[in-house]
Amino acid sequence: MLETFPKITLWDVIDILIVAFLIYRIFIYLSQTRAIQILIGLLFLLILSVIAKFFHLYTLSFIFNNLITIGIFALLVIFQPEIRRILARIGEKHFGIFSSEEEAEKVIEEIVRAAAAMSEDRIGALMVIEREVNLDNYVEAGTAINGEVSKELLITIFWPGTPLHDGATIIRRNKIYKAGAFLPLSLNPNLPQTVGTRHRAAIGITEETDAVVVVVSEETGAVSVAYTGKLIKDLDPQKLKKVLKGLLVKKAKEKNSFFSLRRSKSEEAA
Repeated sequence: MLETFPKITLWDVIDILIVAFLIYRIFIYLSQTRAIQILIGLLFLLILSVIAKFFHLYTLSFIFNNLITIGIFALLVIFQPEIRRILARIGEKHFGIFSSEEEAEKVIEEIVRAAAAMSEDRIGALMVIEREVNLDNYVEAGTAINGEVSKELLITIFWPGTPLHDGATIIRRNKIYKAGAFLPLSLNPNLPQTVGTRHRAAIGITEETDAVVVVVSEETGAVSVAYTGKLIKDLDPQKLKKVLKGLLVKKAKEKNSFFSLRRSKSEEAA
């Protein structure tokens, strides 16, 4: 009796566990996006297809079989944003991480000072800090700046009436890489109606990448930080600095430690 069952090895168990884990992680990721609603609808259609075959409902079976064939291509279109995000996470490279803790803290200080000044004067701003995912594939247009990050330059860029004040500023390491750039807007249906275009753009780019965005509201002067599709609102300069350090300085320390370790190993080998 037992001989009819295939022999299960340790590698088979490992294989099953890996597949199960991957499916679990995909479902967890999709549950945080609008794609889960589409997935539930597709599962419902699949159940109906099985029922139609079981009861020999030939017309329905024919329709569902053709829908499944078309659905493979439709899935690629429907889930295109989610697929792009997953591939972006897999293909992360070290582009925008600061080379040292000191460099990170200097940039953070200038951003906090600029945000505080613009908040007081009700100047709208959208400052995107690039981390590990390169933003070139997500940012449209924009004017190359390549200037040192400073309070004065940031305020000049966002000053009302200047050609670049309506777009986003991209900060790459200790440089203002681009200004006047356009970001993808968030399509999250759960966002309140009160969330404006500037904040939707901030949330949108953080849904697509691992960037951190500082937003200053033109209407209220409130300062917010967006990351991983979330928004932390109403930050004073002290809280803003604390949030940015938590998101950026730790990464800088990790990268600095990695290069120090690699350099010391090279010296030992020599």
